[in-house]
Amino acid sequence: MNTWIGSALAVIAFIAGGLLWGWKGVILALSVVVFWLLLQFGRLMRIMRTASEAPVGQIDSAVMLNAKLQVGMKLIDLLPLSRSLGRKLSDSPETYGWIDAGGVQLEVVMSKGHVVSWLLNRPAEPDDTLPASTLQNQ
Repeated sequence: MNTWIGSALAVIAFIAGGLLWGWKGVILALSVVVFWLLLQFGRLMRIMRTASEAPVGQIDSAVMLNAKLQVGMKLIDLLPLSRSLGRKLSDSPETYGWIDAGGVQLEVVMSKGHVVSWLLNRPAEPDDTLPASTLQNQ
């Protein structure tokens, strides 16, 4: 939820509670706002716990994560998809990378906590023009 919308809803709840039920309504509105903030904090901690249990920058499938990415996606939405914290590749622009067991690497460029762009790097395939005997020696 947008910060401005959440703040506006909290102010409206305080005003409506105060006008309808007096100080009891304000206490009720305060309780609802605190409960909502605790739910959001619990969600964030669950996401961070899941991400911290995996090795940094390692994911199951970079191709599947690539398919699920969208421009404008928040970091808090990206972490449950990757189930891992990304390895920081660059500061300017802010770039994070994930790699899977097959060597496919996904580089995500972020700005202010939002996905701006991403690039999927696949490992080089062996040259098909070489005879099979030279491929075995490499």
